Amino acid sequence: MRPWRRNLYIMFAVQLVSMSGFSLVFPFLPLYIKQLGISTGGSTEFWSGLVFSAQALTMMISAPIWGAVADRFGRKLMLARATFGGAVLLAAMGFAQSAEQLVLLRALQGLVTGTIPAANALVAASAPREHSGEALGLLQTGAWIGVAVGPLVGGVIGDAIGFRESFWITGALLAISGAAVLLWVQEDFHPVDKAKRPRFIAGYRWLLQTPVMIQLYAITFLQALGRMIIMPVAALFIMQLMGTTVGAATVTGIMMGAMAVTSSVSGALMGRMGDRIGHGRILLVSALAAIVFYLPQSFVTAPWQLVMLQALTGLANGGMIPAVAALMNLQDTSGSQGAIFGLNASITAAGRSLAPMLGASMAIWFGVRSVFLAAACIYAVAAIVAIYIYRAGLRQR
Repeated sequence: MRPWRRNLYIMFAVQLVSMSGFSLVFPFLPLYIKQLGISTGGSTEFWSGLVFSAQALTMMISAPIWGAVADRFGRKLMLARATFGGAVLLAAMGFAQSAEQLVLLRALQGLVTGTIPAANALVAASAPREHSGEALGLLQTGAWIGVAVGPLVGGVIGDAIGFRESFWITGALLAISGAAVLLWVQEDFHPVDKAKRPRFIAGYRWLLQTPVMIQLYAITFLQALGRMIIMPVAALFIMQLMGTTVGAATVTGIMMGAMAVTSSVSGALMGRMGDRIGHGRILLVSALAAIVFYLPQSFVTAPWQLVMLQALTGLANGGMIPAVAALMNLQDTSGSQGAIFGLNASITAAGRSLAPMLGASMAIWFGVRSVFLAAACIYAVAAIVAIYIYRAGLRQR
């Protein structure tokens, strides 16, 4: 087996385990806050929102810095830092004594972790360029499977053995991932000569002054915004459709799991197909498909219809993410994968931070159904940008 494929399969497993660990605690974080209590005042809802947004906000700041460090000292080192750092911080959350302490630890998690950009940079640097889509698509599949499995397992574990113990289990999973990286991942890292290496600001200035890279980063932001905008209202909409609160959480979990599963399948298939027919074409078709699948969600009359349509949107999102990552990698000629994917993670975090606030505001002003129309509009803008990328004639294979 070729070394890059061996690395890829190990990284697939690492992504699956680490993302399962990170997402394992999602189902009961608000309940854990209620259990811990609040020392400084404010509602449970406020601190629940803060515990989710704190991690995304700090990651938005730290990801570009870690990306630049990866290009200087190695991507394997940065991936080990992210997994072991996450292990320590997640385990520490099991010892938190208040909501304020939990939010602080979540903010530190955003500063220290970031397994996805580190893994993307490592795989992108080691895989042959003609296999970029296949490699990054399979890596994305591992992450999506982890996101699908983690919340389901976390809900069961939280109910069965307790919330604090779940954080300790999560820490152990991340520690196992970190050990796998150190023991089995191989990296033939040769940093760019110091004389030829751009300074930190200059390196990112190049990325932000290149029209194609700006367009790809715009797609990243819009995709994160469109995917996450419905998160604050999904359960409420399902409750509204069902006419009762009984079983609404279960249906919401099924909906999120269905989208994650279809995204994982699509990521692997579309990444490989993009290597053959061009990633720009995959990106455009996926963005158009997202519009088609989001528009009818505003008009559904039963929960099963929403679940089915969300599963279909997973196919579209699963095609977009590896296509953007592969196109970014194919444009790079300087060995700056760490900086490229670090900035990409920062922009994704910005979209994830803004989306819940935007979705909640639209639901208050215009009703819950308007949020799904807003998502379709966001993907329409992404499709327009994808048209420019497709017509630009940039390297796609």
